[in-house]
Amino acid sequence: MSGAVERRRPRTAQQFVLEELRSAITSGELRPGAPIRQDALAARLEVSRVPLREALKTLEAEGLVVHHVHRGYFVAELSLADLEEVYRIRTLLETEAVVRAVALAPDGLTATLEDIQDEVERAARAGDVTAMAEANRRFHLTLVEASGMPRLIRMITTLWDATDAYRSLYYTDPDHRDQALHEHRAVLSALRAYDTDAAVRWLDDHRAHAVAALRAVLAPHED
Repeated sequence: MSGAVERRRPRTAQQFVLEELRSAITSGELRPGAPIRQDALAARLEVSRVPLREALKTLEAEGLVVHHVHRGYFVAELSLADLEEVYRIRTLLETEAVVRAVALAPDGLTATLEDIQDEVERAARAGDVTAMAEANRRFHLTLVEASGMPRLIRMITTLWDATDAYRSLYYTDPDHRDQALHEHRAVLSALRAYDTDAAVRWLDDHRAHAVAALRAVLAPHED
């Protein structure tokens, strides 16, 4: 979890704990299936068990953690079926967001995405999987946010939260990193040309390649 917690501490202890835990899970610091040790976390974050419990209930409702009676809380693990369902729903919702974003064409969107893509490229060249996954997330959610549809944005963000830890697995392979860079560049080219259909097609391919790679990781564990 972040070291400079005091500078980023939100207004309430519960919100602070919630953001720190969500970040640790979606970044992969807390891995799928890992136990959440409440006493250690409360001491580390310098909070009581009360805001920690409330934050865990929120994360349980979001599907990021699960609670087992007499065992406590654990980071949620996705089955292959869960993963495929999340990506299918993302396809439906993100297509709507991209169509809307291209139609609105907010000033500076493409330039902002190009700046973020530079960060994605640098992280990929350095083999920094965590930095690449974080920049990749910003690339996609910046495009989604350009739709100007707050409820849609929140739903898509929740779906991303549910699979971020798995997405980092995808980027551990250099070939997958190269594939992602190629697809991002193609999306940017389509956006520059205001070609909605091409942008949607490339994003569909982008998600499909990630699902195929993660299927190879998850499927052997479900036999």
